Amino acid sequence: MTTLRIRTLAGLFAAALVVAWSAARLWDTLGTLPGVPVAAPIVLAVIAAALLATGLSLRSRLRAQRERRPGAKGVDPLAAARALVFAQASALVAALVAGMYGGTCVYLIMYKLDMDPRRQQAVYAGLAFLAGVAVVAAAIFLERVCKLPEDQDGPPGAQPSRR
Repeated sequence: MTTLRIRTLAGLFAAALVVAWSAARLWDTLGTLPGVPVAAPIVLAVIAAALLATGLSLRSRLRAQRERRPGAKGVDPLAAARALVFAQASALVAALVAGMYGGTCVYLIMYKLDMDPRRQQAVYAGLAFLAGVAVVAAAIFLERVCKLPEDQDGPPGAQPSRR
C-alpha cells in the first residue's frame, strides 16, 4: 500500500475550496445559502480524536514490541491494516470536507458578515475547516505509525544491498 502524498491532499483541498466558494456564491445569488450544521465541527473533531488515539496506541504497542518488553501486547497485522485504511480514507474525505467548509467560510467572510446568522455560519464553517485539517493531520500521523520499516539484507544496522 502506498502512502498518501501531501500534494494529493492539498490538490483535493484546493479544488474543493474553489468549487465550494463558487457554488456558495452562485447558490446565494439564486436563493438562500444552506446553513452549516452545528454538528459538523463536532463530528470531525471526534474523528480526529479517534485517529489520534489509535495512532498513539499503535505507536506505544509497536515500540514496546520492538524493545521486547516483557508482557508487551503485540499488534495484529490485520488490525494495523484496517487502521491504515481508516487513516487514508479519512484523510482523503477530510481534505474534501475541509475545502468545502473553507470555501464556504471564505465566501461568508468576504460577502455576508453584516448579518448575525451569517456570522454564526462563518464561525461554524471555520471550525469545521479547522476540524477537517485536524482529521488530515491525525490521519497522516496514524499512517506514519503504521509504516513498516525498510527491509534490509544482512545484520541490523548494515546498509541495504544494491542490486
